[in-house]
Amino acid sequence: MSETDHTMPGSAPSIYPVVRLITSLVLVTMGGAAMYAVIVVLKPVSFEFGVGRGVASLPYMMFMVTGGIGGVVMGRLADRHGVMLPALIGCVGLPAGMAGAAFAEEFWQFCVSLGVLSGLLGTSALFAPMAADISHWFTRRRGLAVAIVITGTYFAGALWPPLVQASLDARGWRETFIAIAILMAVTMLPLVALLYRKPAALIEARAARAALGAGRPLGIAPGTLQCLLCAAGLGCCVAMAAPQVHIVAHVTDLGYAAQRGAEMLSLMLGTGIISRIGSGFISDRIGGLRTLLLGSVLQALALVAFLGADTLTLLFVVSAVFGLSQGGIVPSYTIIIRTYFPAHEAGRRVGWAMLFTFAGMALGGWMAGALYDLTGSYTASFINAVAFNVLNAAIVVFLARRHRALAA
Repeated sequence: MSETDHTMPGSAPSIYPVVRLITSLVLVTMGGAAMYAVIVVLKPVSFEFGVGRGVASLPYMMFMVTGGIGGVVMGRLADRHGVMLPALIGCVGLPAGMAGAAFAEEFWQFCVSLGVLSGLLGTSALFAPMAADISHWFTRRRGLAVAIVITGTYFAGALWPPLVQASLDARGWRETFIAIAILMAVTMLPLVALLYRKPAALIEARAARAALGAGRPLGIAPGTLQCLLCAAGLGCCVAMAAPQVHIVAHVTDLGYAAQRGAEMLSLMLGTGIISRIGSGFISDRIGGLRTLLLGSVLQALALVAFLGADTLTLLFVVSAVFGLSQGGIVPSYTIIIRTYFPAHEAGRRVGWAMLFTFAGMALGGWMAGALYDLTGSYTASFINAVAFNVLNAAIVVFLARRHRALAA
């Protein structure tokens, strides 16, 4: 089959692309358990190892940065050999890192287990490579397919925080990490076998470049466009990280139970599922650039609202609005790359873009904690998030204007 034959249900000559889509979604959802477990245990880990909030955010920072760096390598591997090989590596690395962290006696051991095993060798294979891979199997509804796979991170966010918090309250974070490691190992490894086929589009693309991917996309050198997308990804995700990483701690500082904070994180990411899938439909109609700009503006408004939210009702409402605003941001980068770059470069270029979104989440989580340690509140953290969001919006406006000028 050619790439144009791989479409969503209703017009596909083969059901395999849909099976692959569902498999990728489940793998990303299960793999997301590690990331959200690290967020939920931030406070108890800081107490047990005797470190401040900023330092306690380092494991999450390492997990995201190494996951992003590994994503570039795994993306190149997927471009050459298909996504099954990196997925196998990831499905071993993730549970191994969680188990290693559970037995850590020193804080640095906790960081290394999560950063090297769960991040560099784990989540790196289950995000950027999966997003790039599924884009080869769908054409007319590529935006929707990519959004569905990346929505796995939000399904994970809706599913895991309450479960992890409940398990943490009942048996402690170490036993919780071990249970997660076992669950990931027994569910994820069998699913990888379903990714055995390589997309025909990837094979064909090695012989001929796509017309839109050649030359100067948007009238810009390819390397420059890649750098601008990476900078935009950094900005949006520094902004995104402040509420996602610190909402549980923020809520307890305001005098509410940690479980309420976990529920807000779950709500935030649950509503993100709606906006993320919705953004897939939108990007298939207006393109990735405009979808990214829409999400960036709405996310900035939600971040400003966090500054005035101090009651449980307001916090729940703003958390839901934040989730609805930010869901379409990250999938848009994959759609933009598949629009302006050759198909056979998708894995590594999506990997580079996701490296900077991961780095943004890591930097944003750490900065929010460090600013809290410095000021004693999260006000400065939210102001900092808004500033980085403005950087993202400025870059996207520039690219959108280039697109409009060339299309005129």
